[in-house]
Amino acid sequence: MMTIPNILTLSRIALIPLFVVLYYLQPAYSETPIFTWINFAVTGVYATISATDYLDGYLARKLNMTSKLGAFLDPVADKLMVSTALVLLVDYYPSDTHWYISVCALIIVSREILVSALREWMSTIGQRSTINVSFVGKVKTFVQIFAILFLLYQQPFFDLPSFEIGVTLLIVATVLTLYSGFIYLKEGIKNLKSE
Repeated sequence: MMTIPNILTLSRIALIPLFVVLYYLQPAYSETPIFTWINFAVTGVYATISATDYLDGYLARKLNMTSKLGAFLDPVADKLMVSTALVLLVDYYPSDTHWYISVCALIIVSREILVSALREWMSTIGQRSTINVSFVGKVKTFVQIFAILFLLYQQPFFDLPSFEIGVTLLIVATVLTLYSGFIYLKEGIKNLKSE
């Protein structure tokens, strides 16, 4: 069912390859990063992808266009955009000096795989609706997006240190990731015991 929200979700997925190509056109990492128009483009594309994440859900509810396809595609698009960006950031920032970015990325991506597997299993036993997105999960996604945007931007943002803000937000997102993952896991174990 090709509704406006589903088209927006698919466009979000379609923009990911462009984001990756632009990302690799950036100058190599250095202690004083060289900032070019490509950095603006990379940040802009990721901001657009992130904005459609909010917009497709809003329009689906506002226009009463929710669908099973949208319910499937939306979390897939979320995980693709966040996981892709985190893998690229790990590749960009040297792991010997920025190991904490690698650790946060590993935790976040691992949690996404675990929750996806848990949702899949829950749907096979007819309990899919008991594992819907929690408020903490939504906040976690919001914080992740801003962490990634600041880490992509690299340069001071209105005299604020983008990198330091990005790292702080990424650590907060990692804590929220662990907490929301624990909530999902607890629900899954509860259903496992009832089987």
